[in-house]
Amino acid sequence: MKPNRPLCALLLVCAALAACGGAGGGGSAPTAATGASAPSGAASAPAASAPLASSAPASTSVAQSNTPNVQPIVVHTAPHLTRNMLTTSVTLCQPGTDKCATIDNIQVDTGSHGLRILASALPTSLSLAAVPSGGGVSGECAVFGGGYAWGAVRSADVRMAGQLAAAIPIQLIADPSVPSVPSDCAGSGPSMLTLDTLRANGILGVGVFAADCGGACANAALPRWYYSCDASGACLPSAQPLAQQVVNPVSRFALDNNGVVIDLPAIPDSGAVSVSGSMIFGIDTQANNTLGSVGVLKGSPQTGYVSTTQNGQLYTQSYLDTGSNGLFYRDTQLPQCGYWYCPASTQTASATITGTNGASNTVTYAVGNSRVLFASENNAFDNLAGPAASSFGWGLPFFFGRRVYTAIASRVTSAGPGPYYAF
Repeated sequence: MKPNRPLCALLLVCAALAACGGAGGGGSAPTAATGASAPSGAASAPAASAPLASSAPASTSVAQSNTPNVQPIVVHTAPHLTRNMLTTSVTLCQPGTDKCATIDNIQVDTGSHGLRILASALPTSLSLAAVPSGGGVSGECAVFGGGYAWGAVRSADVRMAGQLAAAIPIQLIADPSVPSVPSDCAGSGPSMLTLDTLRANGILGVGVFAADCGGACANAALPRWYYSCDASGACLPSAQPLAQQVVNPVSRFALDNNGVVIDLPAIPDSGAVSVSGSMIFGIDTQANNTLGSVGVLKGSPQTGYVSTTQNGQLYTQSYLDTGSNGLFYRDTQLPQCGYWYCPASTQTASATITGTNGASNTVTYAVGNSRVLFASENNAFDNLAGPAASSFGWGLPFFFGRRVYTAIASRVTSAGPGPYYAF
């Protein structure tokens, strides 16, 4: 587990373990989140309660923008028949130049923070400068629910839609400049260092925080976070200044930088072969990202978590996460097929999501038979669910048919500062 903020993304297991994949051997590996304790130096306690299921009154004006801010996102076929993999394309450039490359099939993840790209997906002609650490280069271990991504921290211009995040730190996974994985990182679980194991060419973390670690890593050398790597390839844990931490690119846009809106259409209960939608940058910065009357649920300023109550059970570690490909929670009444629930017929249930501001929204959702779903040729499902021990994960199925707002901590919005979710 990470020592502070949640990095909610790919729980990647061998495709052979997805035994509930149905006829033809097709399966879908679960993706889930990993919880975390709070960082030191986190923000102060959240504000007082807001009205139930309504947006908070405007507290300050938000800078307006006319920069193109709509980034296409899509669910389609992913490696190893991984279902509900939401992806986009990201353009990387040598800082301050037009020497660029566009990388496709990057997972969109509202549950983690920062851009991580497989070194193998980057053209050899595009050289990105390493971020220094001590007398060497900076390495990072990103630990997710079922494994780790190790690589060097490099500087790049990141372009999406009409937006530019200039010269920001990104993680280059399996960067050959840091070939030796530190033992504490390698002990975190399976490696996610190739397309075969990561199931995408990278991860675009657009969650509720700007830096992936924050003050905790700026103040101390923490295990399984940042490292200083010398010329021999030896890497030791190291503190990492905020300015050199892997960062949510949206937070570094000149405008439209206070959060994102994920807008995906509704799909049939039987699923869809592909789904196209939009990731809209900014909240209340342009006509296409206004909050309106949606419910605003504040997240914990330390972890971003909200709470979910389902069937009398309170889950204090609850999250809204496009990087999880199912709904994950504990329901002993539902039969399991491998990693997934598989009721004989589709079941309907409801749960209430509550923010730290006291606001709440009740959500009705469905749980389908995973065997039937995986036996189809469809790649997107709004009723795929599986078990979790002590948390409630509102993964990608939750996002179909909704506009979901994710506000970055401390950034000004018309509903007050993030972190919050709204829908």
